[in-house]
Amino acid sequence: MADFPRVFKVRQHFQVVECEDVAAAVEAQLSGLNLSEKIKPGETVAISAGSRGIANIHTAIRAIVQHIQGLGGEPFVVPAMGSHGGGTAEGQRAIVEGYGMTEEFLGCPIKATMETHIVCQAAEGFPVHFDKHAWEADHVVVCNRVKPHTNFAGDIESGLMKMMLIGLGKHNGAKIYHRAINDYSFGQIVRSVAKEVLDKCGVVAGVALVENQFDHTALVEALAPEDFESREKELLILSKQYMPSIPFEEIQFLAIDEMGKDISGSGMDTNVIGRKYNDHEATGDETPRVKFIGIRGLTPVTHGNATGWGMAEFCRSRVVREVDQKITRINCITGGHITAAMTPLDYETDREIFDVVSQSVGLTEPEDIRFVWIRNTLDVAEFICSEAYLEEVQSRDDLEQISDLQALPFDEQGNLPDFVQDAFKTL
Repeated sequence: MADFPRVFKVRQHFQVVECEDVAAAVEAQLSGLNLSEKIKPGETVAISAGSRGIANIHTAIRAIVQHIQGLGGEPFVVPAMGSHGGGTAEGQRAIVEGYGMTEEFLGCPIKATMETHIVCQAAEGFPVHFDKHAWEADHVVVCNRVKPHTNFAGDIESGLMKMMLIGLGKHNGAKIYHRAINDYSFGQIVRSVAKEVLDKCGVVAGVALVENQFDHTALVEALAPEDFESREKELLILSKQYMPSIPFEEIQFLAIDEMGKDISGSGMDTNVIGRKYNDHEATGDETPRVKFIGIRGLTPVTHGNATGWGMAEFCRSRVVREVDQKITRINCITGGHITAAMTPLDYETDREIFDVVSQSVGLTEPEDIRFVWIRNTLDVAEFICSEAYLEEVQSRDDLEQISDLQALPFDEQGNLPDFVQDAFKTL
């Protein structure tokens, strides 16, 4: 049995911007759009709700609902999440409710369907799909977080534009759009479909959310449809500045406590783990350059969807037992990322994974392995790392050592605590 590195806790120091009252910010922003000029009493308004674990999303959506009700409109929420939830209306409704967006909390109906209306043919020759309930509404308000995409790079990535494409396109639309992206480009298809949606689907406003390094809401901004593209480019730049990161260039073994669709579309954010363009290796100037990734669990909210676990080399056997293979495969096939559904090597205990890693990192002695342990790719403000990083941490102003060096806290079965923050509770 191999020796293991000693470890210590680290805290990152960020310059943080945070929105203190999300509901008030949504109301103030929407008020600035003067929607009373467009939404008349009695008119219906569909509001998109996605499948990501967006900070305060339930609060933001309820605030949109209340603003529309204040105008005399009749709002309702539509799950806008492509193929997630197993590609079923029931599954997508359950995801929305799992984020706290129940009809009781929102004060309006939730209308879930996988049916779409074919709006037109895109210039590239494929049909443009749009959620049936949203199509039948008098107006549509799009809400989403603006952030870097996990697979595509450009001046438009994840945000309002993508929500109109993938989210409101449902399974039918997401499937054809991802196929089209393979033949053209993400940027071209997003712009092509968004143009048709904005022209023909009654989109009256968008609410963009940007998050900070602690996965809290940093900014809320309401946009008129004609400003979606130009402003989203600027918000994406801001989002990249706020995005958390693992502060090391080289990692031999990265342990991640949990992954899931509420964390990232790819289960673990590729912008954080350095695998945006290649499942198992950083390319170009990507950092960190991680040799091996081990997944220790799935979030409850992901409902067995393990999309993205194929990017990891190892996982606990309990993860395999938690995975809904059907849901995972549907999501990965629809998204055009089939390898994301492949099963990592699984072991019952963390100690077994460490043993294999120790044998596989070349000439590095086990006690010298460059090891990092995080909860998930949204939560990297505090983490545990190995002694190999001690000198670097002590020399940097943005990092703080907050524990002494200690042995890895394996229990009698050879497992670590379920979550990294529980490793050294007394410190």
